[in-house]
Amino acid sequence: MGVEQKEIKLIALDMDGTLLNDEQEISEGNRMAIREAQAEGVHVVLSTGRSLMTCRDYAKSLELNSYLVTVNGSEVWDSNGNLIERTLLHNDHIEAMMELTKKHSAQFWAVSTDKVWRETFPENCAEMEWLKFGFNIADDEVRKLVLEELAKNKELEISNSSLTNIEVNAVGINKARALDRVCRDLGITMDHVIAMGDSLNDIAMITEAGIGVAMGNAQDVVKDAADWVTGTNVEDGVAQAIRHWVL
Repeated sequence: MGVEQKEIKLIALDMDGTLLNDEQEISEGNRMAIREAQAEGVHVVLSTGRSLMTCRDYAKSLELNSYLVTVNGSEVWDSNGNLIERTLLHNDHIEAMMELTKKHSAQFWAVSTDKVWRETFPENCAEMEWLKFGFNIADDEVRKLVLEELAKNKELEISNSSLTNIEVNAVGINKARALDRVCRDLGITMDHVIAMGDSLNDIAMITEAGIGVAMGNAQDVVKDAADWVTGTNVEDGVAQAIRHWVL
């Protein structure tokens, strides 16, 4: 794919299926490439569907000193760990999605501002603040039905982080929008960003970044949207892309 070399000042990394291998670990090869990029003054930003609670330790282990984009862009955290942006899902939508899980006997998870809920739901859910709702549906037909029902609501942003799940955020919320905010704060543009991912929730940042990279294990639609395809998440694909485009 013909894409010109650009001056990269920020590396945006999805986590699951991208930075992490199948054991949810960061390989030594990926660690080294990230360390070298940071040593050259490049910002490394985790841009993930995960909540702060479930990605913070990885950021610490990489000694990252930049921003964090969490819950698909519902939250943006600065380098000092301060929350600088948060966009909530409306509680009515949360309740409607809970009804959908009951109707279709679907597994679900949901991210509130202080916890990730799996298969159980708090009694006082109407009083809580919600960032994301997710469905796990292995049956293609059922998943299609749920997607069709969700698509009727124009206040929802619908994506996925695997072929069998559905992720729902408030409309307009995605990793690209959050990274754009980070770039503005850093005084750079998205043209100076390389973004890597494997799923639908990565497409916005992959298409809007100066260089968009799909993992070798990415969904086909993500590969089609990318400028370049790297190795898989178990082949140090992140390191391969950093060495090719940044170092």
